[in-house]
Amino acid sequence: MQLPTGLDLSQPGAAVAIVKATSSATENDANGPDKAIDGNLASRWSSKPDDKAWIQFDFGAKKPIGYLKLVWENAYGKEYALQVSDDGETWYQLRYVAGGKGGTEEFFNLNANVRYLRLQGVARATQYGYSLFEVSVVAPGSDNTLPTLTTSALPVPPAGATAVTPAAPAVLEQVQFSLPDGTLVTRFGFVGRSRHARERGEDWNEVGFGPNDTVDANGKPQDKGPGAYLNFISNYFKNRTWGVEFIDNSRVAGVTKPRIIVNQYYQQAQRGGGHSFFRRFDDAGVTGYGWMSPGRLLDNTTYTDGFKDLTSCPVVPKPPEGALLKPTSGFAGVIGANDGCSVVLDNVPGHQDVAANANGVLVPNGVNVPSRDLKIGDAIEFTGSFFASRASMDAIGDNGNFRYYTNEVTYVVGSGLRPWYGVQPRLLNAPLPAETLQGGTGSISYDYADNATFMFQQPNTQIGMQNMQRFVEGRRWFHTNMWTGDHNEAGNDRNTAAVKLQGPRFNQTNCFGCHINNGRSLAPQVINQRLDTMAVRTAAIGSDGKQQAHPVYGLAVQMNARSLATGAAQDWGNAVRVAGFDTRTVTLADGTVVTLSKPRIRFDGPTPAAYSLRSAQPVIGLGLLEAIPDADILARVRSTPDEDGVKGQANLVYDPETGQVRVGRYGWKATKVSLRHQTANAALLDMSVTSPIYPNRDCLAGPAQCDKKKVEKGLSEDELQLISRYVAQLGVPAQRSLVSGFPKGVTPLSYLAVDPVKVAAGAQVFSSIRCTACHVAEMKTGLASELAEMRNQTIKPYTDLLLHDMGSDLADNLAEDQASGSQWRTSPLWGIGYTEAVAGPGVKVGYLHDGRARTLTEAIVWHGGEAAASRQRFVKLSTADREALLAFLNSL
Repeated sequence: MQLPTGLDLSQPGAAVAIVKATSSATENDANGPDKAIDGNLASRWSSKPDDKAWIQFDFGAKKPIGYLKLVWENAYGKEYALQVSDDGETWYQLRYVAGGKGGTEEFFNLNANVRYLRLQGVARATQYGYSLFEVSVVAPGSDNTLPTLTTSALPVPPAGATAVTPAAPAVLEQVQFSLPDGTLVTRFGFVGRSRHARERGEDWNEVGFGPNDTVDANGKPQDKGPGAYLNFISNYFKNRTWGVEFIDNSRVAGVTKPRIIVNQYYQQAQRGGGHSFFRRFDDAGVTGYGWMSPGRLLDNTTYTDGFKDLTSCPVVPKPPEGALLKPTSGFAGVIGANDGCSVVLDNVPGHQDVAANANGVLVPNGVNVPSRDLKIGDAIEFTGSFFASRASMDAIGDNGNFRYYTNEVTYVVGSGLRPWYGVQPRLLNAPLPAETLQGGTGSISYDYADNATFMFQQPNTQIGMQNMQRFVEGRRWFHTNMWTGDHNEAGNDRNTAAVKLQGPRFNQTNCFGCHINNGRSLAPQVINQRLDTMAVRTAAIGSDGKQQAHPVYGLAVQMNARSLATGAAQDWGNAVRVAGFDTRTVTLADGTVVTLSKPRIRFDGPTPAAYSLRSAQPVIGLGLLEAIPDADILARVRSTPDEDGVKGQANLVYDPETGQVRVGRYGWKATKVSLRHQTANAALLDMSVTSPIYPNRDCLAGPAQCDKKKVEKGLSEDELQLISRYVAQLGVPAQRSLVSGFPKGVTPLSYLAVDPVKVAAGAQVFSSIRCTACHVAEMKTGLASELAEMRNQTIKPYTDLLLHDMGSDLADNLAEDQASGSQWRTSPLWGIGYTEAVAGPGVKVGYLHDGRARTLTEAIVWHGGEAAASRQRFVKLSTADREALLAFLNSL
């Protein structure tokens, strides 16, 4: 029932006459189905108020049709199907509309050769029946039908090829170094924040010290919503980052009284002060925020000038790499201090000792603990402030706000920044132990602000002062609509450089549209659901039996479309939808029945010979994976299976820029050699945006058509770098395997209410059933990254970055480079316990490559092939061991 081959599409399509219209029961005799085809916009067909009402059109004989226009009266269809038939009895779905808007609705590229066309109602938009002023059909032509693409195959490195490892790049920015005398210099970036790190959407005071809204009147947990700490302020990318430098002499030979000099590097003049160094843990009335703030401002008038609205701290140029800005002169006799706005910290402040009262609350016991000198190993909570003024912001042409909070970080004397968690009393900050640092020392600290939807959006904790600005500018691009230039978060300036970068067909308009909150895609859930937050990779099979780009879709289906002239949304028939679900059950050893559900999909257009449905993956930790040496990945390859049948294969692929054979490490089948490659490929295939790697949309049809001399407007080299560096710097949350020291009586957030004993037991089960054969628990990064933050880190990604044959249940028929349809790269597990919290309330995301698994249990039970032995061990686990394993996974 599709168009015959060889149909002439060189001219615009001509109108197709409708011989007869029939329908279900009408509202009255005057509004019969013939009124929808009489050419008169003053008359209309109107059905009875029945969601299942229909109207159909007979062309008298089979006719090629390419375009349909519906002109609705105010009583329109909110949800309906367009169906076709050759006999008027057996109907096939041509298009499906969910969320219809009424007015004039157009359908292009119908690709049908049929006698009958039917509009089958599903849901009305009003209490009235369906009402159509006019329906018109046009034959296929150059104005309404997509041409057939000339396509080519992607080249595949031969078996036995040798991968090239590029030389280590120069470091973009140092984040820590030592001076010749042993002075430790640590540099990091800050960005403005809305509130403090321990503020939630409700009051949560200690028993007897104020309201505790984390419980209701009956003592049951309640949540009044998130705080505003990890979210991003308006125009966060515009003049709202700054750098901080700690100069720490604690490891200099002969120093007995260590001190830390703090310099800050803003983009505009600031008031002096605004530093805080120690948590106010000895006051039971301080929970959400509050500090003891020692530290000597070298010129206190820079602080008091602020009372007169003066910004007496001028802009200081960034210091050189590997050296201090003032290595010999300093300020006021303090070598290394930049000016009077610098601060010297040399003591732990005096405070009150605490002991438990009758309610178990740690309160002052009347004993004062005197101030003492700093020593190596002291943990200092540091936070700063953005204290500009209206005048200093106006001076740089910025009419936005001029006062912000910022991150709260922990600095360990003699070591540097460390991720932190809260301990008693009252979530006093403490460095997280090494075993929890999944993303190395740049891991993201525990979230006490109830900001879980932002946990995958945080920069590496040790991000450099200049890299922070690169990060926020890259984040802006990640959130930018590539057609309008608008940011998807309110209050941010339009990105004019992005206006109309997107082609006429695409899946989403920004990266965030698929990577929801930087996590996964929406899962397939209901029949006829459009899968445009996922990716569908496609191929045809050539006469030589080899896979090549599909002649209609190219390398991937782009499901949405717009008019390049008006920007209005159009339906060009490229949607992929859920057709149904295949289900079966598996019974675990304790009698628990697990229902496995696999989505079947349907194409609005032709069904490719080979295709693969792919969920977007979380984008955290990607810079760390890029820094893993090729040799370490290749060292885990096995030429023969182990006792469980686990083998592992690296996917060797061609670098699209150099043509060299490289080790693949990104994507479901490890087909992308670098973040730059991954970013450019996703921009083209998912958003129809070109880049220096893929300079035109012809590249969608395969490499033979990808003429690098043909350049269409798209991402520039700088913009591609910004996005790549942004995703490289996204941090990995620390494992939540420790009990937090919440104030007495306060209900923890669900993802911080952990049982360390159970988590530890689950880690043992994970190892004992040999999940670690593929999900390798620990790796070390090398020097392969330009980002110093990623180098020489011990990380816990729970992946080997290799391909494994996962069996027929998880296989499809699309091969990519050296990966067959049943081979998949081991997915990293870090952050997996945050999956639902990151997605947010009411958003359903799934696990595995096509989102089929609704729970971690389902995901494990789907494993086959090389993972079959581990799956069988899981199925046989006791209830206690299975629950411990799941507790461990949820802690990651």
